Amino acid sequence: MIWWVEAFSAGCVDLTRAFPSLISVVAPVVSAAVTDERVGALQPGRLSGYLCLGVISRIYPRDLVDEVIAETRSKEKRNRLLPARLVVYYVIALALFFGEAYEEVMRRMVGGLRFVAAWERAWQVPTPSALCQARQRLGEAPVRRLFERAAVPLATPATIGAWQGPWRLMAIDGVTLDVPDTPENEAAFGRPSSRKAQGGAFPQVRVVGLGECGTHAVIAAELGGISTGERELAHAVLPDLDEGMLVTFDRGFYSYDFFIQTAETNADLLFQITASLKLPVLQRLPDGSWLSAITGKGASAPTDLGQARWMAATGQAVIVRAVEYEITDRDSEVCRLITTITDWQAVLAPDLAACYHQRWEFEIALDEIETHQIAHSRVLRSKSPEMVRQEIWGILLAHYAIRALMTEAAHDADIDPDRLSFIRSLRVIRREADGSAAFPPSPGK
Repeated sequence: MIWWVEAFSAGCVDLTRAFPSLISVVAPVVSAAVTDERVGALQPGRLSGYLCLGVISRIYPRDLVDEVIAETRSKEKRNRLLPARLVVYYVIALALFFGEAYEEVMRRMVGGLRFVAAWERAWQVPTPSALCQARQRLGEAPVRRLFERAAVPLATPATIGAWQGPWRLMAIDGVTLDVPDTPENEAAFGRPSSRKAQGGAFPQVRVVGLGECGTHAVIAAELGGISTGERELAHAVLPDLDEGMLVTFDRGFYSYDFFIQTAETNADLLFQITASLKLPVLQRLPDGSWLSAITGKGASAPTDLGQARWMAATGQAVIVRAVEYEITDRDSEVCRLITTITDWQAVLAPDLAACYHQRWEFEIALDEIETHQIAHSRVLRSKSPEMVRQEIWGILLAHYAIRALMTEAAHDADIDPDRLSFIRSLRVIRREADGSAAFPPSPGK
C-alpha cells in the first residue's frame, strides 16, 4: 500500500503581539533587579563578575555557570576585569549579536548598568585584544560543558506537535559552517572539495546534532572536520538517546552496524533507506506496512518470518517494520522507511510517514542557526580551532535559550511552538538585551 503525504505550512505568530508580557520575561530592568541590600552583598570593585544577560541568565543561571567553570578548572587564579563567569556569558552574547564587533557586544551587555549607583563608574569596555585574550583563557571546555548540562528536551506532555502517542519525536542531522581561512583552521578542519586545487573558499566545521522536532531545541551535538562523515559524528550523541524517544534519520545515516548500535540505546528508530536495500516481505500487516529484516554485509536475507526470528536470535539479522509511501509534491517520489516499532497497532503506517515528515522541523532548526542567527557573512569569527569550537558551543547555547523562551511562550498560549517566528523572537531578545543587562539572582533567592 502507498500513502500520499503533502507538505504542510503553518502561519507564524508574532511573539510580541501574542505575549505582551514577554518583555518582563526576557530581560528584567536592571534598576529593579539590584537593591541596596543586594549591592552591599557584592564584592566591591568587581561588580563585573556578577554581570549576566537577560534571557541568557534565566536559562543558564549563575550557579550553573560557576559549577561548570569549577568542573573544567577554568576559574581565574586572580581577580580580573573579565572573570570566567562573565566571559561565558560574553561568548553566548557573541552568538546572540553575531556580526557585531567584540567591544560592541560587551557594550550592549553593560549598557543598562550605567543607571546602577554601585556600578564601577571608572569601568570601561575592554579592548578587542583584551576580550580575545579572555576568550582564549576560558577555552572550549566550560562552554561545551554548560551546553551538555543545560540542554535537555523542552517539550512537556502538553506541548502541541512534539509527540506521537507516547513517543517524543527527535531527529539527528548535520550542518556545515564556514570558518576563517587561517592555516590553523585549515589544518584542523579541512576544506570541502572543489574544482580548484586548494579546495573550497573556506575551511568548514561539520556539526551533527540531536534535536527535539516539536520545539526545535538542539539537546546534544558533536563537532568535526569536513572530512568526518555525519554518521561517524552521530555516534557521539547516541548516549543522549533514551527510551520513549522516536528518533528519525535520513537515508545518509543508514548502515546495518549503525542501526544496531543506535537500537541499543532503547530509543525507537525511524530510518529512511535507499531503494537498493532489499526488504523482504515476511508478513503483510493490516495498515499496509510489512515485517521485514535487515542483515549485515555478506549475510543472506531471510525468506520467511521463522527464519528471520532465528537469525535475529543468533545476531545475524534484525526484524523491522517497513513502510512505503509516495510524496506527491516531489514528482511522486517514493519514500521507504524502516522502524523498530513492529506493532502496527501502536502507530499506523500513515502516522509513521507523518513522524518522518516532522524530521524537517529539525532541519528548520539548523537553518535557523545557519541562516538567521549567523546570517551576515555566515563565516564564524574565530581564527583558531579551539576558539572556533568555543564559538560554536556559544551559538548552540544562544539558540537553545531562544527556543526555551519560545516554548515557554507557546505553553502559556496553548499553541504549537512552530507557530512562533524564530527571527521575530530573536529580534525581541536582542532588542531587550540591548541596554538591559542584569545581575543574576543570589543563591537561594
